[in-house]
Amino acid sequence: MTNNVNDSSNNSDFICEPVILVQGGARTIAKAFLEKSALGVRDATLDGYRVLKNGGSCIDAVVKAVQALEDNPYFNAGHGSVINEAGEVEMHALVMRGDTCDMGGCLCVKHVKNPVKAARLILDESDYCLLSAEATLQVARQHGLEERPLEYFITDVSRQKKKNYEDSRSIQKDFDKRGEHDTVGAVALDCLGNLACATSTGGRNVPMVGRVSDSSICGSGGFADNNSVAVSTTGDGEAIMKVNLARMISMYVEQGMSPQQATIKSLNHMKARVGGKGGAISVDGSGRVGVHFTTQNMSWARIGGKFQNETTYSNDCVQFGTDCTNIRTEKI
Repeated sequence: MTNNVNDSSNNSDFICEPVILVQGGARTIAKAFLEKSALGVRDATLDGYRVLKNGGSCIDAVVKAVQALEDNPYFNAGHGSVINEAGEVEMHALVMRGDTCDMGGCLCVKHVKNPVKAARLILDESDYCLLSAEATLQVARQHGLEERPLEYFITDVSRQKKKNYEDSRSIQKDFDKRGEHDTVGAVALDCLGNLACATSTGGRNVPMVGRVSDSSICGSGGFADNNSVAVSTTGDGEAIMKVNLARMISMYVEQGMSPQQATIKSLNHMKARVGGKGGAISVDGSGRVGVHFTTQNMSWARIGGKFQNETTYSNDCVQFGTDCTNIRTEKI
């Protein structure tokens, strides 16, 4: 492992230990779903790590991990996305690579089974950074991405979220209209020292039609640069956009902080400055990692890397949890 990630572009023998982190959303997780959320991020992390161990790129790994969460009905992304005011689903995703800082994002997408794969197509196959609904669907169809009818995306869980939202709004005078914040995402460092991030969401609970999530916006929902860090954020999207949370974390790393220090400082700033709660995961080119959230829960998992001052963790285990106190470790 080396601290100079730029060496990877000039040395085909450059090898470092791969790292992947996955998050399933910063929010209050109902007790009935704590285990499902924890196991969901664990399994998604294992999916992404297998890609890295087989020599795949960090981009392939984060897309694979996020795709697993989009296919899981217990997360607000893809299958399981929240319902908007019109009773439909509009999804948002971002993929960014740290070697070139190229990105692909899509917003207000309908019918595409895995929005993160559409974002990857925009990254790889278009001249654009961010496309809206119809343009994304056009690109997806040109490349044969799977589509599903509306009914596929709306699950019993998302119907219950909508009902809970409407019931709470009717009885609370000062109801928090921002709703739940369960965006999903992944960050990774591959064997060549490159970084990548991916973030995906169905949006905040019961949004107005056409509302744009922070998850598809570079510097807010995610950011990746080999010269600093890869970040995926989750939480109050409007607050995240106001402070450019992902870019803020990267700037603190550029100034010398560890990813953990930068993630904590940025989330605390967002809470103090604009009143927004959320969470983030991060990894830099040295394999240092960060996980922090200011909500009650955030499901998260990681394989590889080191927290600040950590000396005992190894790559043959997956570590996961829904908070920072009840952390589980399993052999791979």
